[in-house]
Amino acid sequence: MVRLQTFDFACHDLFGSLVENFSAELAYNCSGASKVIIAERDPVKFLAGFLAAVEAKCQVFLCNPDWGDNEWRQVLNLVQPDIIWGKKLDTQHDSLITQHSAPSTQNSALIMIPTGGSAGKVKFCVHTWETLVASVRGFTEYFQVSQVNSVCLLPLYHVSGLMQFVRAFTTSGKLSICNFKQLVSEEVPDIDPSGFFISLVPTQLQRFLLDSQLTIWLSKFETVLLGGAPAWDELLEKARYHQIRLAPTYGMTETASQIVTLKPDDFLRGKRGCGKVLPHARVSICDGKVCVESESLFLGYYGDNDNSNNFQIDDIGYFDEQGYLYIVGRDSSKIITGGENVYPEEVEAAIRETQMVIDVCVVGIADKYWGQAVTAVYVPKYSNTSTFAIETILKYSLSKYKIPKYWAPVSVIPRNLQGKVNRNEILKIAVEYLGEAGKTPTLHGI
Repeated sequence: MVRLQTFDFACHDLFGSLVENFSAELAYNCSGASKVIIAERDPVKFLAGFLAAVEAKCQVFLCNPDWGDNEWRQVLNLVQPDIIWGKKLDTQHDSLITQHSAPSTQNSALIMIPTGGSAGKVKFCVHTWETLVASVRGFTEYFQVSQVNSVCLLPLYHVSGLMQFVRAFTTSGKLSICNFKQLVSEEVPDIDPSGFFISLVPTQLQRFLLDSQLTIWLSKFETVLLGGAPAWDELLEKARYHQIRLAPTYGMTETASQIVTLKPDDFLRGKRGCGKVLPHARVSICDGKVCVESESLFLGYYGDNDNSNNFQIDDIGYFDEQGYLYIVGRDSSKIITGGENVYPEEVEAAIRETQMVIDVCVVGIADKYWGQAVTAVYVPKYSNTSTFAIETILKYSLSKYKIPKYWAPVSVIPRNLQGKVNRNEILKIAVEYLGEAGKTPTLHGI
């Protein structure tokens, strides 16, 4: 039986003591606008350190303790921290701290949340306690709840995990934390989920639905928030079949999590899309792209000297007549083949609907004739899966120019903890595979 670590912040003596200890350490070792890196693996220590650093008006940097040398080198060069909690660094890393001057900033009460790590380059979105709380206000008003209880299976250094804490803490709710891998490998957790929210990414939901007991447990949640990456229709239909009270969301680190959400009742009635805009945000479509104004919007990227009006969302979308938002795809991932625009998300969804693949990612490979060739990197469902058979089915749902010209089978699609595909890695995989197959593709011009 999995035992979840549950916080009732009003009466959690250990948590309060840890906050005091971290506060005392900051008072003794730091002064002014100190820069604090938090990379604690233990969730109690992570959250206690976070609160202590925020209360002390430090510059707080939330970090992944499992980052590799490349990511830590980037972070230490950028941040130049005064103190690091939870991560022991070798002397090579330590020497980097004194080699570069720190970026200047005027505000000492800042919360830096990492983003962009899936492509190998770490950036920090600059938030404040006020932007995070604005997100909570929009959430509670939209779902018409005064207290938010959450089961957290996502990393606390990520906005999707952190905001579960902020919602529970600021509304006097409960927060139960559990390691996802432990949860799916053991028995159903010892918690009644009926009054709780839970946040998942699509790959986690897929894993839940493979286990009948976990599926029943998930169906008892008040709301199952789904975000982090686009979900495919087959997964959504399976969740609807099992009466999972799913709430697909649209948001990002820059907006302190969701700004658009489909309510569970709408989802169970068969409604598609991302849902409606939460009260704290304003979303419009400008020249086909999604434009956002929000009280929870970040201040910019840490270390970026040109943060003013520099945030542009890359998503292509539209609203239906009832005010529900739909996302077509990302403009930057758009493939132009033979002068035609192809959005990978549409092709991926069609390939999944054939039920002949386990996972798939579609990219554009440079091609001297087509400009870019639509290429599918996929995990076949069976060892004898035929791409010809997949293409035959796709002819009924996709225009000819959208059907992949090249297919590269792999054992797994590289994704980060939030389920987002590392497209740079996918491009390398596709180029390498097709090169070995004698098709001589190139990364030039992608």
